[in-house]
This record gives sequence, structure tokens and C-alpha cells, in this order.
Amino acid sequence: MVILRANTYPALHRSFARRVWAFLSCMLSSFWIGLGIKNVDLVWGTSPPIFQGLTAWAVAGLKGVPFLFEVRDLWPQFAIAVGVLRNRALIRASLWLERFLYRRADRVMVNSPGYVEHVTKGGARCVELVPNGADPEMFDPMDDGVPFRRLHGLEEFFVVLYAGAHGMSNDLGVVLEAALLLAEERPAVRIVFLGDGKEKSALVKQASELDLANVLFLPPVPKTGMAGALAGANACLAILKPVEEYKTTYPNKVFDYMAAGRPVALAIDGVIRTVVESAGCGLFAQPGDPAALAEVIGRLAAEPGRSRQMGLAGRKYLEEHFSREGMAEKLDQILTGMVLSRRGSRR
Repeated sequence: MVILRANTYPALHRSFARRVWAFLSCMLSSFWIGLGIKNVDLVWGTSPPIFQGLTAWAVAGLKGVPFLFEVRDLWPQFAIAVGVLRNRALIRASLWLERFLYRRADRVMVNSPGYVEHVTKGGARCVELVPNGADPEMFDPMDDGVPFRRLHGLEEFFVVLYAGAHGMSNDLGVVLEAALLLAEERPAVRIVFLGDGKEKSALVKQASELDLANVLFLPPVPKTGMAGALAGANACLAILKPVEEYKTTYPNKVFDYMAAGRPVALAIDGVIRTVVESAGCGLFAQPGDPAALAEVIGRLAAEPGRSRQMGLAGRKYLEEHFSREGMAEKLDQILTGMVLSRRGSRR
């Protein structure tokens, strides 16, 4: 495999405007790189950032090959819903571009069943669902995580781990409010934030102001280190803002939690709640409600044996329904089918 990297304006954790410039710079540089590649069978564009889809469409058209547009996130809908995208001109342009790409793609691929209706209404002609999942082989559900727990002084606690982005959408301030409620009710509980993001410094400051001794912030670890981190947890947390649009999403972290055999404290409603409840691998708390989240965490901590069984049930369900190997086979069928279909139409 050969990977060609496109030059991009650096904008990590900076303003929204700078992120847009980063997306546009990647769009332009990747276009020129794409033009120079020979013997192309298919062009696969992915969103977000949605601007990259325009590059993929243009290169596919110039090369005369199929265009697969992958939608991993309903951008710009999510950005509009949480107030990140407010400029009316940018909103109109983004919505126009979204519809344009849906209609021009030979196939649109989504990673959540909650996205199917949206992209179909937007003009997608053929929609393929390849849901998010996880590789069970990356995780050992029987690992007790002693190295991780010992490293961070967590041996004697019931550890609830949040792993992922610390951004506006993640609503982690609610978790800190829940931690405040748990401080007296469940002193043996520790909430661990693993990762980074634009809101992390503000969250660290808020935790300090609340004097939360039951909260620990850790830097991100590479994917290869996630198995050890999740093994060190007794339960794992997934949370998003109480926004209607987020009911459509399949967060990646939930599937990693399930693969690791850890029960999920879930503060996200919608399609991912259906997965967790079908698997019997966690408890749901109403998004945006610190008291509800504290109650769910307290219930998991009060019954560690039952929590353990929930985690193992999630692992089994993931192996049967969301294994990365099964998803890869479906993706291979889609890519092969698109290429063969285009070749057949040329005869």
C-alpha cells in the first residue's frame, strides 16, 4: 500500500474559521495529487470534511471511474445543531454542497442506519450501510487492566473511563457535574477522562474549581494502547449533547467498549441506545442530565458482578453483529461491485 499525504493548513483545536481553511487546503492539495495518480479504478471520498467529497467527485469525473461518497458524520447538520456553524451564507453553501455530492455519487455509504433517511432525502440514488464496529482481536475482555490501574493509582476504585475527544459536542461538563454528585454518594468511584480536545483545558479548570478528587484527566494514547486502557476500566462512558441530530449516530467508542467487554454508561439516545439495549451491555441516562448519569454510574458500581456480565454480553453481541471482519467483507463487496459494474457498462 502506498499512502500519499496532502499538505494541509495546521488548525488543530483552533477556531472554526481556521478549521475551514484546513479543510479547503486539503481539498486543493489532494486534488492535484489525485490528478497525478494513474490506473485508477474507483475514487472514494469521505466526509467530514465534506469539502474532500468535492475533490473525490472531480477526480472521479476526470478519470472516468466510479465515485463512492462515504458519510461518517452528518455535516453540516451536526455543526448547525450545536451552533458551531452560524454564518447563513456558509450554511447555504454547505447544504448545497451536501446535496450536490449525494446526487452525484454512484453510491453513498453510511456508517449508521440513522443516516439512511437523511442522505436519501438529500438525493442519494444508492445507499449502502456499513456500520461502525470494532476488531475483537484487539481487546481481551478477561484482562484485568492491572498495569493501567497501578500506573494511575486506581487499584482500589471502581473506574469509569471516558475515552475520546474533549469537544463541544461531547458535553463533558455534565460528567463533571455527575462526578460532584458521586463524590459523597460513591466515594469508591473514579471517573477518568482519556484524550484531548478543544474543551479539555476548560474542563480541567472546572474540575479544579469544583475540587473533584474523584476525577482524573489523562493524555491520549495511540490506538495500540487502547486495549490496556479499557482493560483498566470497570465501566465506560459515552456521551453527547442532547441534540436531536445525535440520535442518528453510531459513536465508534461504544463499539470499542463492547469489544473490550466493558459495560457502557450511555448518555446518548437514538440508534446507539437500541444497540446497547439489544445487547444488554449497559445502562441509559437521559442526555444532559447530571443526576441521571450519576444514578446510572452508581448502579453499575453497586453491582460489579452484574456490570461484568453486561460487559461480556456486549462483547458477544459485537462478535455476532459488529465485528470489523464482517464489515470489511461487506465493504469489499461494495468496492468490487462498483468497479465491475463500471467495467461492464463500457463493453
